Amino acid sequence: MKRTAFFISDGTGITAETLGNSLLAQFEHITFDRITIPYVDNEDSARSAVLQINKAAEQDGFQPVIFDTIVNQPIREIIANADGFMMDIFASFVKPMESALGARSSYSVGKSHSISDNDSYKVRIDAVHYALDNDDGARTRCYDQADVILIGVSRSGKTPTCLYLALQFGIKAANYPLTEDDLDDVQLPKPLREHRNKLFGLSIEAERLADIRTERKSNSKYASLSQCESEIRGAEAIYNRFSIPYLHSTRASIEEISTRILAETNIERRLQ
Repeated sequence: MKRTAFFISDGTGITAETLGNSLLAQFEHITFDRITIPYVDNEDSARSAVLQINKAAEQDGFQPVIFDTIVNQPIREIIANADGFMMDIFASFVKPMESALGARSSYSVGKSHSISDNDSYKVRIDAVHYALDNDDGARTRCYDQADVILIGVSRSGKTPTCLYLALQFGIKAANYPLTEDDLDDVQLPKPLREHRNKLFGLSIEAERLADIRTERKSNSKYASLSQCESEIRGAEAIYNRFSIPYLHSTRASIEEISTRILAETNIERRLQ
């Protein structure tokens, strides 16, 4: 079955996407065509969104699901007239919270993604810069500043995980690739030895790694299944020899990998 899901917001749409996708993930047998419409902050843009929703309903033969985080009541009422099943996220949660807290919401647009806390914003940007500067073993002399150092074979998911840790949690995450020389000797590379307490390993199924590498460099030794199997065995041997915690990234999202790393290392988030 195929259905259309709309994420509609008077801001970036990130909140609507995050909450909406969490709910859609519970319906694995349905394929969703996801459409985000951000900055619906006036009546004209709201009516334009309604036209898109109604067109999708006509084409699909089913009502689209609508996740909205629109603050303005008149604009929400326009969206509510669309031919769709509307999940008004703010109406569902803000009203009960007002009752529980005994206070009125400010009903301000873009609060969750604005630069309202300069200190937190600086933490996030500093962490992102650190992840980029210390990607792929580029600047090992800065590892004393790292909260965590991810290690693993090439294309096992180190870089995107480091960037997610930086963006979402303000964590300074470096990463270091394990080369064939390291794997053959089953030794920790010299730059990592004095930082063993910061190391966390990533592993991956050989078949999946071969697929990923083939997209980058097809018909090469680098992408061959035998090479991938050999490198993964060597990496896991290093993890086991030096008691380095590690996890498999094959079927886990970047969000899951990052959260599990924090849970297993007890690293404190700088951003909540």
